[in-house]
Amino acid sequence: MEMEKNPPMDFPQDFRCPISMELMKDPVTISTGVTYERKNIERWFGTYKKKICPATMQCIESLDMTPNHTLKRLILAWRNAQSGDQSCSSSSAGRHSIKHDELMTLLGTIESTPFKVSCLKKLKSILEMGDEIKADFMISGGVEVLVRIILQILVESSDFITFRACEEALDALQLLPFSEDEDDEAIQLLMKPECMKSMAIMLQRGSAEARFCTISIFQKIAKADYHWNYVAQDQGIEFYKSLLEIISDEICTKASSCALQVLLGILDASKKSRLKAIEAGAVCTLIELLPDSNRSKCEKIMQLIKLICECADGRLAFIEHELGIAAMSKKLLNVSEAATKIGVKIVWLLCNFHSTERVLEELLVCGAVKRLVALLHISGRSNTKDRVVKIFKLHSRRWRRYPCFPSELKDYLGLENESS
Repeated sequence: MEMEKNPPMDFPQDFRCPISMELMKDPVTISTGVTYERKNIERWFGTYKKKICPATMQCIESLDMTPNHTLKRLILAWRNAQSGDQSCSSSSAGRHSIKHDELMTLLGTIESTPFKVSCLKKLKSILEMGDEIKADFMISGGVEVLVRIILQILVESSDFITFRACEEALDALQLLPFSEDEDDEAIQLLMKPECMKSMAIMLQRGSAEARFCTISIFQKIAKADYHWNYVAQDQGIEFYKSLLEIISDEICTKASSCALQVLLGILDASKKSRLKAIEAGAVCTLIELLPDSNRSKCEKIMQLIKLICECADGRLAFIEHELGIAAMSKKLLNVSEAATKIGVKIVWLLCNFHSTERVLEELLVCGAVKRLVALLHISGRSNTKDRVVKIFKLHSRRWRRYPCFPSELKDYLGLENESS
């Protein structure tokens, strides 16, 4: 099937392949940093046996090519915008040209003007016009400008205007369609320690809207496989308290969901972060949210509790909470296979490291043991089922003294002939 023809219209120079000068569909970047249409540069290297960059004429040692996902996304956004309304193409082009000029003017003056807040509000209203103008903004270095404004809070943290400008810059940033590729230049800028530190400050001290913008950006960074070690090393207890406060927000469920995902990424990356979260009160917050959580939220909360219970301090905090074992036990077999699997891991950790009489009795009374028995009746073999068997082999001799211990389990475990 013949490839779709390029639109019969002018398109940005950056969207052209330097070899064919046509609109790129599958842009790739070579070792010199220049981007080409994949089939053209492959032909250059393969068919023509060239080992120089066509644009820079530099000798190339490596013929590796890296997909330029950011540029591809911007080209697609531009094409969609162009094909959106052909009947109004001339007037749309005129409006876009005007908005483009206005955007360029704002970018040129926004850092030097004393009226940053009003300029940033105006910028946001332009960005809200659609993907095409957002693509223009990103290609023109707009993300770099916003990041520089955000970084000012590290220098002038007590200045009200600087603080408000930072909030507005974050509001504009969260509108942008960042790629989930960690090589995306915009994502790379946001991942820098100074920028993460600035956003962490806003998460703790910003308005409700600014905190939501910040957590939304954090979630986009998390999707790009950001390694949260910096946060674990540099951020104090207040950072984790701010995250937990957002997770507990019943008004803005979207912010709560974003914060849960971000906290999961942070705790999964570092045991040091888990200790800080425990100190910030994570165990109490998560246990109290668990009973009324939906499936997706429950799975995330259970996973967070499991990560926390991998630390001695976390297990201690969990068993000392009056509702901890009861809330977790009720979720076994009642939410999803994933939640049950995580729940069994939590029970395993408790039974291995905190097998006190009180903990074992509470697991029995709250129904965890009964649900573990039900798991043994599921056909087939699994790691979860194997773990349940190990739990019973460790503690069934103590549980069977209680009247509520299932009698059929004695046969299953070969306890019927043992003396009491």
